[in-house]
Amino acid sequence: MSDCPTPYSSNKFETKDSSPLSGFSYEQGSLFSEGIQRSARVYDSGMNYEMGSQSLQLWKQAIAKYQDSITKMLPVSQTSLFKIPSSHCDPHAINPFSLTFQPAEFYRLPSADAGDACLYFVIDLVASSQLPVLLYIGETYRSHKRWKGLHDCKRYLLNYRELHNTHNLPNQVVMTFWWDAPSSTRPRQQLEKSLIAKWRSPFNKENWNFWGTPFVS
Repeated sequence: MSDCPTPYSSNKFETKDSSPLSGFSYEQGSLFSEGIQRSARVYDSGMNYEMGSQSLQLWKQAIAKYQDSITKMLPVSQTSLFKIPSSHCDPHAINPFSLTFQPAEFYRLPSADAGDACLYFVIDLVASSQLPVLLYIGETYRSHKRWKGLHDCKRYLLNYRELHNTHNLPNQVVMTFWWDAPSSTRPRQQLEKSLIAKWRSPFNKENWNFWGTPFVS
């Protein structure tokens, strides 16, 4: 998939029955039903559009609603979209929202070493009255070193926070970490891939066709 951003259109979230969960049905033997995958896709149109306050809130609500449904969905047994070897962690056992919250700028804190292998999750807690939004999923062999340099997600977060400030909307971006990730790169990346597909985190480019790219520039 190309890293080039696609323009955002507000119309896609302001039409009737535009929720990614409309037509939801669960089918045994796959992570997501065909109904979810078809109705969740969001395509962009229009040029040079800055997301308005209502569109931003609807965008977040649609993602939060979808991800909330995943936390309530029974795990698939025996078969799944991604074949994870028995030596790997089970992606269905990992709930990013139940892990300990850390500051988004954790990498600026003093550290005695470069850190450990892990999966990390960027989450907006939004507000206590609203569902949180899982924005990004990543993996690394050195947890403290990975974010010290350039990282596309840091740019997306900057745009995300600036738009919230423009519209005077609350946001509270935090990170959580799964420390039982495989130390070997390929198994860790396979686990990351399955989690990105499962949670549909909007900042991961694998999911841009679902949610658009309003914060990629």
